[in-house]
Amino acid sequence: MLNKLAASELVLNGDGSVYHLNLLPEDIGDKIMLVGDPDRVPKVSKYFDTIEVKKNKREFYTHTGTLRGERITVMSTGIGTENIDIVMNELDALVNIDLKNKEFKTQHKSLELFRMGTCGSVNPDVEVDNMLVTQNVVGLDGLLHFYSDYEFENEFSKNFLAKFPYDKIKPMLYFSDWAEDLSHYYKDAKYHGNTATFPGFYAPQGRQLRLKALDDKFLETLNDLGISNFEMETSAIYGLSKLLGHKAITVNCVIANRRRGEFSADHQTSEKNMIEWVLERIVK
Repeated sequence: MLNKLAASELVLNGDGSVYHLNLLPEDIGDKIMLVGDPDRVPKVSKYFDTIEVKKNKREFYTHTGTLRGERITVMSTGIGTENIDIVMNELDALVNIDLKNKEFKTQHKSLELFRMGTCGSVNPDVEVDNMLVTQNVVGLDGLLHFYSDYEFENEFSKNFLAKFPYDKIKPMLYFSDWAEDLSHYYKDAKYHGNTATFPGFYAPQGRQLRLKALDDKFLETLNDLGISNFEMETSAIYGLSKLLGHKAITVNCVIANRRRGEFSADHQTSEKNMIEWVLERIVK
């Protein structure tokens, strides 16, 4: 790979900011909280002592400020791994590429990335309104297969692949896990588990409106394979973090238990509790 990037490869705005995130290198901290919903960004940053950066473009909203003397960023990603592909590559460009000269920096910088989201559970024993930290993740969207150097295997992935019964979906699967260096932040979470990242909200998550899903027992099958919960972003965050040399960990508030047909009676309060819980732990 050439060190000099073409304008078509690293697309910048007129002010030199990265194209989608609309950010300059000085706009972010070394600790970045990733949330899906743009409306969740101010719900997080209201706890900051100061806010120095407020920028947005499309679904990507960013606030950077200080909390207890530490500079920290919260950013919305929107929904899905295709958006995470944009977020991860442009965040990495901000810290590891000289944007003015479009050249790779000689010294690598590693970011700490904390996904903070909501999820549904496929395990009937997981109670709603509690935090669940993702240790292992399987992506069913195929994104990491577009990157030539990605390889990952552990005991969870080997066991999952050996027993996964859906031949049409199997070629899309890829796996990753948390940055163990960050796991101490969330050691007191009620649940630690294995997450499935889906490429959609309806049939991929077993929902059926006018279209029939592949298998009425899909979620039960995933639970039998060791999956505890599902959402739509973590596999790309974990996998791309490993490729790019960053550290990532996900905590989700469980707002639904699909096996028991339960949904949080007050998910707004659960979301607030999760934000406070995370901030208390990652910024001492």
